[in-house]
Amino acid sequence: MKTVVLDKPFSFRLTETEPPGEPGQGEALVRVQRVGICGTDLHAYQGNQPFFDYPRILGHELAVEIVALGPSAETHGLAVGDRCAVEPYLNCGTCIACRRGHTNCCERLSVLGVHQDGGMREQVIVPIAKLHKANGVPPEQLALVEMLCIGAHAARRAAIEPGEPALVIGAGPIGLGTMQFARALGAEVIAMDINAQRLAFCQENLGIQRMVDARGDAAAQVRDLLGGDLPTLVFDATGNARSMMDAFNYAAHSGRIVYVGLVKGEITFSDPYFHSHELTLLATRNATGDDFAWVIDSLARRQVSVTGWDTHYATPETLAADFPSWLLPETGVIKAMLTFE
Repeated sequence: MKTVVLDKPFSFRLTETEPPGEPGQGEALVRVQRVGICGTDLHAYQGNQPFFDYPRILGHELAVEIVALGPSAETHGLAVGDRCAVEPYLNCGTCIACRRGHTNCCERLSVLGVHQDGGMREQVIVPIAKLHKANGVPPEQLALVEMLCIGAHAARRAAIEPGEPALVIGAGPIGLGTMQFARALGAEVIAMDINAQRLAFCQENLGIQRMVDARGDAAAQVRDLLGGDLPTLVFDATGNARSMMDAFNYAAHSGRIVYVGLVKGEITFSDPYFHSHELTLLATRNATGDDFAWVIDSLARRQVSVTGWDTHYATPETLAADFPSWLLPETGVIKAMLTFE
């Protein structure tokens, strides 16, 4: 079967590998239809992704169809032919995080496409428990579910108060998802980016009306939008260390900062400033099964918009040639996808 391997930074290879075989206890064999390309894949390609080794089969944003189901002691309601999103976070189930329901940050977490080989191949075996049925959602949207779950989980973790102003820094796919689910929970969203094209996308496709161009005096723009105040909630979805440190400048006294993006390196801030503002700093990692259910339901009910998100496509044969251009802002990528159909 066709398999795409990232052998080392900047080096994809298309190869043929043996099919996985029959699924075992609690497993499913699935056919991969779409693979969303996310920041994790871009960072891995460039050699700056944390928790990563080479060679690796990338791919954790997966739209799949069930080919075969192994025996299972658990009731799951799945059948051959069902279309599913894959929850790619394989947790141990026994550590303190898992016992408390925080399966997204298991002590021994292994993520498909990051810590172990993922879905850039025609077929793969995954745990039945990590499949989320979504027959009413088309593959191009289904491949966005995991990415949307990152924003949904961040929004839930932020404990949003109805009507609360929330600044979302970074209008890439993760930021776009964060904006929509923060708004679904009652936040009044402000979008910030250095890319005017992405800010225009927020306005035209998501209906976000309040914008901040980070190339100018961002703090002054935020205050102008809020009558002189700063927001009580700030999400940083950039994965950029400078931006993550600057996020402290935009949070009101008693406010909260949520790091949605991840950077390989150190984050520093002024402790006197942090204490004087009595700020709360939150990290958010991955998502839970509840987040997947929420996102799939929201897509099925058309309560979130993904119109125009999938801007670029590649096949296994063209991925190596196409991928480098997706790193360039001038390419205009919102969401790129690998298709096996």
